[in-house]
Amino acid sequence: MPLSHAVLALLADGPSHGYELKTRFEAAIGPQWGGLNIGHLYQILDRLVRDGFVVRSHVTQSDRPDKTLYQLTPDGTEELTGWATVPHVRAGGFRDELFLKLLAATRLGRDALDAFTAAQRQAYLSDLAGLAALRRQSEPDPLVALLMDAAVAHIKADLQVVESAERRLAALAAQAPALSTAPPQPGREQTG
Repeated sequence: MPLSHAVLALLADGPSHGYELKTRFEAAIGPQWGGLNIGHLYQILDRLVRDGFVVRSHVTQSDRPDKTLYQLTPDGTEELTGWATVPHVRAGGFRDELFLKLLAATRLGRDALDAFTAAQRQAYLSDLAGLAALRRQSEPDPLVALLMDAAVAHIKADLQVVESAERRLAALAAQAPALSTAPPQPGREQTG
């Protein structure tokens, strides 16, 4: 559970309340991950408390509602250490919607393949430009900078796949049967 372990990592810095953890997560990981839903975060915290990796305590505040603090337990530290020190192994294959779209575009013929690869190339180039602009706005935290570098590397690799697909799938796309975009006629059996 990578998000659970990320929460444990943040709690390694000391006790925190939920909104503080959300803010610290988003600051540590940066905009490329996306926001952390506060409801999901509290579900994770409840699970971590249930599993004995975190304890919660309540702090009374005179001018506001009580605050709930979460703190890492020794079992939580052991769990975090075990998770953080083993290599990441991809769980099952390389699922990527890009390949499903290439499958469909190839089956629809050369025009569809060309249209898809051109649109996808433009999307990747826009993503690269957005990352470059984000990098120019401010000098990010070293971890955020590393995440941005990884995003650039992934996008460049995907761009190479799209460019390779244009060459490697062109002959297959040219053999695709012409498909009608007209809706099927009621009462007529379709053959395929």
